[in-house]
Amino acid sequence: MLYTILKIPARIAFYFYCRKLSVNFHSIFKTEGPLLIAANHPNSFLDAIIVATLFKRPVYSLARGDAFTNRFVTFLLRSIKIMPVYRISEGAENLNENYSTFDKCKEIFKKNGIVLIFSEGLCLNEWHLRSLKKGTARLALDSWNEGIPLKILPLGINYQSFNSFGKNIILRFGSMINRKDIDTGNIQGKSILLFNNILKNKLQSLVIEIPINDYEKIKDNFYFQISKTFRILLLLPAFTGLVIHAPLYIPIKFYVYKKTIDTVHYDSIIACALFMLYPIYLIVISMILFSITSSCWSYSLILILPFFAWSYLQLKKQF
Repeated sequence: MLYTILKIPARIAFYFYCRKLSVNFHSIFKTEGPLLIAANHPNSFLDAIIVATLFKRPVYSLARGDAFTNRFVTFLLRSIKIMPVYRISEGAENLNENYSTFDKCKEIFKKNGIVLIFSEGLCLNEWHLRSLKKGTARLALDSWNEGIPLKILPLGINYQSFNSFGKNIILRFGSMINRKDIDTGNIQGKSILLFNNILKNKLQSLVIEIPINDYEKIKDNFYFQISKTFRILLLLPAFTGLVIHAPLYIPIKFYVYKKTIDTVHYDSIIACALFMLYPIYLIVISMILFSITSSCWSYSLILILPFFAWSYLQLKKQF
């Protein structure tokens, strides 16, 4: 229920946090399951949020087990269709939980559902495909061995930046991997190796590789051209959006940065913070103006201010 309630506003909010989304295969968002999306993992749980908001059908995703810190957090994460996967570093006693999670994934597949898995296992803010873990291969092979007609969809998630809003994002989907592509008659170790080699080759063509601090290459891959006419039309509303929203954005930015320094979670947490607090901010601003003017038109700001914010998003410096 919570997933359904949040999906529509989260999709709308996405277009106020992202300037430009480029996708090579738009029709993929209507895909029916059983489907396992195998993606790289450059930007914490923002990766899962983006994918979940774009697909027509619900998308279950797997997250590192240490995020499930207490009953309330566990309830919240499960309510938005996130399931835990544990690594040995998070306690060997928790590894048995992975079997339960994979069993739930297979039940989802049997109902033609969709699951998102981050095949690298670990999130790092970088433009680089890292070594693949065995979890994706094991889940796929186990599903095929149980007669589930699972398809694996490779996905490269590419961000212009990992620490600023108004970023440009490129999603590249690859061709499907099917059971016929893997000789499941081999012993499991060889099948896992073959699967990972195929998946890695596909992901390498989808993930943009950029050396750290190579700003020219970042610009070459992610710059979005804006016409002069468009800039002129949006100049005044963009400036208004900058002034009005600064009292909300700047404190959140500094607080989240302080709390997430030296982690990979800054981008995801600030996006979620703005998602939760922005509606409250709009209501407060409208109420203040109403108390001054006594005009019901004050509440039209709830519709107008997001346009000003979007205008600034379009014109703010990209690099």
